[in-house]
Amino acid sequence: MASDTLLARITDYASRPDPYPLYTELREAGPVVRQTDGSHLVGTYHEIAALLHDPRMSADPRSRGETAPHLPFLRLDDPEHHRLRTLAMRPFGPPHSPGRVDAMREEIARITKELTDTVQAGRQIDIVDDFAYPLPVTVICRLLGVPREDEPLLREWSDALVTSADVKPGEDATERTRAGDQARIEMGRYLLDLAEQRRDHPTDDMLSAFVNEPDPGLRLTREELAETAILLFIAGHETTVNLITNGVLTLLRHPEQLDRLRREPDLLPRAVEELLRYEPPVHMRERVPLADIDVAGTTIPAGASVVLVLASGNRDPMRFPEPDRFDPTRPDNQHLGFGSGIHLCYGAPLARIEAQAALGALIPHLGTARLVQDPPPYRQNAMLRGPRHLPVQL
Repeated sequence: MASDTLLARITDYASRPDPYPLYTELREAGPVVRQTDGSHLVGTYHEIAALLHDPRMSADPRSRGETAPHLPFLRLDDPEHHRLRTLAMRPFGPPHSPGRVDAMREEIARITKELTDTVQAGRQIDIVDDFAYPLPVTVICRLLGVPREDEPLLREWSDALVTSADVKPGEDATERTRAGDQARIEMGRYLLDLAEQRRDHPTDDMLSAFVNEPDPGLRLTREELAETAILLFIAGHETTVNLITNGVLTLLRHPEQLDRLRREPDLLPRAVEELLRYEPPVHMRERVPLADIDVAGTTIPAGASVVLVLASGNRDPMRFPEPDRFDPTRPDNQHLGFGSGIHLCYGAPLARIEAQAALGALIPHLGTARLVQDPPPYRQNAMLRGPRHLPVQL
């Protein structure tokens, strides 16, 4: 089949259970493969890593003529990206709030225990609905200060936003975009209202920290606060849901490694890193070159859409020996699971803690578990790839 239709075939829902043969085809077709729609796919590790660090590659959709009045820092370039990311980090991590994530360990362990207490032998559970979703969404709601009863509302908005960002060649995205824009407005309004309630009456959460910042030069505008809070909510749980669910699926497909982790729990942090390489929660990132760029002898013109297939780079045999083998003891595992460069995942430390806690709590219950459906039903999104449900018989 022609390599110039790879993006269409990768994003086709039929490929969702196993896109990896297509990623092999992509790497074999060359570091850069031009598509019929004019976009360029990059699927080899070293080229992806170099482009993620190249300041000529823009994450801003306005680079290709799109109108976008307010954008989260994830979709901005430096220096504006650096300014907003720095302000967003102040109440979240070092150097201003070095203990924020570590202080969540006890809370994460408690939430995890509550969830596993409902897991009983002999019954069927859905890893997504019963575990992988409730854990990170509860954690991010506690961090932001969102009341528990409002979580379903935020999930609805989040689903619409994630759907609107999916890459689907040739599809009329008008309705998806409209629904995403409406969800962004409603979610932003809700989070701003919540933040205003905390002004001058702060509680120990990030929205309180944002609106009560004493230095006027370090305060976010209303628009910046809305976009940052939306980003933190979505990024704070969407990818972690996939990481945990893909992790359970992978372990049940590799019972010998599951048994080893049960016997050697100290291997769990390395196993999570291998899961980020082997079955990453984020498969693609889109960029736009600000100037003509040469990549391995191919010139990508300024303004073209460039899709960096991170999950393909994670399986590149030029970087990882036996890349299709799941190996929790893999050395030198510099995967692209959290991206790289200036847009390296903001919440990576928290996601690692959540995944280790979740898998550590579930592994003792998975010894005789079996998958009810393999492959399971997947979510529509090709960029944020993971099962929509994962029914497991304990």
